[in-house]
Amino acid sequence: MTESKGPDKQDSTAVPGKKKRGSRIRRLRPYAFAVVTMAVVFGISAVIGAHVRAGKQEKVSGPANAVGPAVVPTGPADSASPTATPAGPKLDVPVHPSVPVTVTIYEDLRSPESKAFADTYRPVLDQLLSTGQMQLHYRLVTASDKKYGGTGSLDAANAAACAQDQGRFPEFVDALFAYQPDPQSGTLSQESFLKRTAERAGKITMGKFEPCVEEADHLGWVKKSQSQYAASGLGAVPVVQIDDTTIKNVAHDLTPGKLHSKVLAEAKRVIALEKAAADASASATPSASPSATPRRTPSGTPSDTPSDSSTDTPTDSATGTPTDGFTATG
Repeated sequence: MTESKGPDKQDSTAVPGKKKRGSRIRRLRPYAFAVVTMAVVFGISAVIGAHVRAGKQEKVSGPANAVGPAVVPTGPADSASPTATPAGPKLDVPVHPSVPVTVTIYEDLRSPESKAFADTYRPVLDQLLSTGQMQLHYRLVTASDKKYGGTGSLDAANAAACAQDQGRFPEFVDALFAYQPDPQSGTLSQESFLKRTAERAGKITMGKFEPCVEEADHLGWVKKSQSQYAASGLGAVPVVQIDDTTIKNVAHDLTPGKLHSKVLAEAKRVIALEKAAADASASATPSASPSATPRRTPSGTPSDTPSDSSTDTPTDSATGTPTDGFTATG
């Protein structure tokens, strides 16, 4: 029976104790091909991934339910008639929308000042929301990245927008502020920290949140928000707007008590304006034409046909004095 020679089988000319070099190459060739193939695949994936991420950095893709005002006030603090610039994309994250007064808070998730504002004003904001007279908008900005370096604020804002896709923006921001790292560190750019923050916020499906963070789905939206904010000249965060009134120096011009009073006063003003507008509209609307009032003829029978204007008021033929519309007898 003829013996089969495998790749490791020595032939009659092989040197005892040594394997042929060609045999080793043939054995390694499939593995080398697999390694090269994997390298090519991963290389192409990396290029595609980088291209997709770069595109998302420029595309303004807002989170679920994002809204936007018609204008962005840019006037002085407490100005009732500020200069307005077009708002463009929907950049606000709403909480309890569709009520008379809109309070907009500009905040930076890397900024210690924004965290201090949130800690101080959270009770009064919650109380005002419960009245049903105020809706709350948040506008995320990233000026602290320029101050401290890196992209921590940008990455954190993108993650907050990813949380908003599942309706968990306030909870995510609360969890982030509760564990806000040193702004000079790069912790906010760490995906592990952002994912842990989402877990602390609770009720966030990580299978949807993680790809959104990793692929930077809302990075372009955050950048647009920051560029518009920088152009507005509103200054350092936090900034608060109550409808069209802008309060830039919050530390000096606002307290929780003042915010409460200002919101209630604005709600009263808006409701009064709406009522006046409704009343004016009602009075300006022409009423339906009434049917003709039956008139009595000299014979005493009703007539639906109005008389000529010259005979609307009957007169006595002898005296020329007006009568009551009936013919005198007797």
